[in-house]
Amino acid sequence: MKNDRQAKILEIIEREPIDTQEQLQIRLQEQGITCTQATISRDIKQMHLIKEPVGQGRYRYTASSQRTSLNIADKLRAIFRESVLSIDHAQNIVVIKTMAGLANAAAAAVDAMNIPYMVGSLAGDDTALLVMRDADSAKSFCREAHEMLK
Repeated sequence: MKNDRQAKILEIIEREPIDTQEQLQIRLQEQGITCTQATISRDIKQMHLIKEPVGQGRYRYTASSQRTSLNIADKLRAIFRESVLSIDHAQNIVVIKTMAGLANAAAAAVDAMNIPYMVGSLAGDDTALLVMRDADSAKSFCREAHEMLK
């Protein structure tokens, strides 16, 4: 249902200039999709829609050119959250334990996060090793990762 609604939102904003959530809600209702303004607001955020100027002080919703890369990053973070069992560090090495077969996915998710203090990653079947620049970076990453996993 959510995917159908979001697909319909994209169709609507491609066809006509929509500049308010209320207008979007009305167009969705005309298409037989009933939802609240709060739902539309969440959809706009999840879909990374932006408002672009169309002239004469008016704006319209449009899909961000970065939408694809942002959605991929979100999906990789979700994979990370779903696959990781534990995270710990020793000096500048972070050890990530995952469910069997998911260490590569977890390492790919971390790689996609473009962490500036990470030197690289190596993954096996259920364990990924991350090499950080120093021990403080490893400790900081573990703290942030534990927060993300909550």
